Amino acid sequence: MGTAAVHPEKVSTKTAARSRWYEWKRGLPIYMMILPGFLFFIIFKYVPMAGILIAFQQYDPFEGFMGSPWVGLDHFGTLFQDPDFWMIFRNTLIISGLNLFLFFPMPIVLALLLNEVRLKWFKKGAQTLLYVPHFLSWVVIVSITALLFSTQDGGINNLISTWGYERLDVMTNPDSFRALYLLQVIWKEAGWSAIIFLAALASVDPTLYEAARVDGASRLRQIWHINLPALRSTIIILFILRLGHVMDTGFEHILLLQNALNIQVSEVFDTYVYRVGINQAEFSYTTAVGLFKALIGLGLVYLANRASHKIGEEGVY
Repeated sequence: MGTAAVHPEKVSTKTAARSRWYEWKRGLPIYMMILPGFLFFIIFKYVPMAGILIAFQQYDPFEGFMGSPWVGLDHFGTLFQDPDFWMIFRNTLIISGLNLFLFFPMPIVLALLLNEVRLKWFKKGAQTLLYVPHFLSWVVIVSITALLFSTQDGGINNLISTWGYERLDVMTNPDSFRALYLLQVIWKEAGWSAIIFLAALASVDPTLYEAARVDGASRLRQIWHINLPALRSTIIILFILRLGHVMDTGFEHILLLQNALNIQVSEVFDTYVYRVGINQAEFSYTTAVGLFKALIGLGLVYLANRASHKIGEEGVY
């Protein structure tokens, strides 16, 4: 009896299918680890994007998306014609500039300093002390600041008064608002933000330091020619990502510091959306404000990413 001929193409197809199944089965634990994060972004990031539609509607919760009337770009026109628009826009850009150009370098400097510490017990202790403020809420931090700088019986103001100086009006003085905001952000987040830079420095080849020392390079020269180039791509990527949030200035923090006396310098888009959108139930209008913020962030990320490619860096995408 003759045997049926086996086509090589069918054999190769079955082999490829088995190989794919084997690879998928082997990677199943990793896929299961990815699944929660994947579902998080789908449910809480992508699905809510459908809500952008109400920026072009006069949204009525009882009528829903389909029943609410369309108004086109009217809400954007209302935003740009608002007498407070340029004040809010200026305040947002100033505070974002403080975050970008004064706070952003702090974790880099801190990581470089910690990387130079040779005593392990001191380094670990310093890192712990620097990380702890990140886990405190803004409510606690602002409350402590208010207690210390209270003009009536604040601890620091009492100390200043005993030295013969005038008490500091920190919480209600518009001139001190931005400095207070920046110092609190640095104290709370600089240590935590330094972690990623410390991780990048840990990957530097130790032989580079040995070669630099043989050539007579000082510690500062090693930082300049070895550490900073090692951090360059990380700095660029994080800077690009931070540009995407240039219009987000930290709602909770600013709202807690804000009062009637400093509102001219503290009112930003985040607090404006809360005041108008929540307190006055202007859902469509504040959605348009949020979309305006997102478009500015998207444009800045795109331009910064293109610029990073021009200088030879990979960028975000």
